[in-house]
Amino acid sequence: MNRKKTLLIVDDSIVVVDRLIPMLESLDNVAFVIHAGSYVEAIEMLAEIRPDFILLDIQLPDKSGIELLREIREKDQEVLVIMISNHATPEYGKICKKLGAQHFFDKSKDFESISEVIEEAY
Repeated sequence: MNRKKTLLIVDDSIVVVDRLIPMLESLDNVAFVIHAGSYVEAIEMLAEIRPDFILLDIQLPDKSGIELLREIREKDQEVLVIMISNHATPEYGKICKKLGAQHFFDKSKDFESISEVIEEAY
């Protein structure tokens, strides 16, 4: 039997987080959904826990989510990273995929696809 997964959302938009948490907690394969609202908060959490998934916004209040993606990949090649953004340009998508993000979603259009990708991954 597969163990249930831990998911970290790194996003400063409470509206987005409040929408994501119940959607993700309802998935059969997700045990815990935790949240960081900034780059610094995410780095502190990642020093303590190793999530199975990270949903990462590009625009964080203190530093770019792209920089955080670089940090994550330097330490962990296994964790699945899904980038989410309101500024989902093809250029950002290419950069994020090159740095090791498995998926890149536009928050305004692809919201429902996030849960599908997480369910399919396990």
